[in-house]
Amino acid sequence: MEHPQVVDPRHPLVERVRSLCLALPEAVEVQAWGRPTFRAAKPIFTYVSAHMERPFSIVVKTDPDEHRALVQDDRFYGVPYFDRNHWVGTDLDAAHTDWQLLAELIETSYRQVALKRQLVALDAQRPGAEGSL
Repeated sequence: MEHPQVVDPRHPLVERVRSLCLALPEAVEVQAWGRPTFRAAKPIFTYVSAHMERPFSIVVKTDPDEHRALVQDDRFYGVPYFDRNHWVGTDLDAAHTDWQLLAELIETSYRQVALKRQLVALDAQRPGAEGSL
């Protein structure tokens, strides 16, 4: 059964999320359930479109220690079928999205599922990281 497309994968908001996700080591995009998903090899770390009623949103896996604070912030919400596993959703809006915070949340989500070699590669990309130029 093919799922209907939830969001246009060429929309500028989706493109911006894509650029953040695909900057991470070995990250790939896979269309699944009618939406773009971003994966660290196989595990998903970001979904675009929390659900049909919120097509311009993303879902990320939080650090368990930060999860409670995020869900108490009005910008974030529990997503059906995900909340118990430390995932949160947030809506995307070109004028109001804090893209720096979003980039940090995407990286945190990636870190929750990435392999050790991917984490080493990510840390090497960061300024001042051991082994970076």
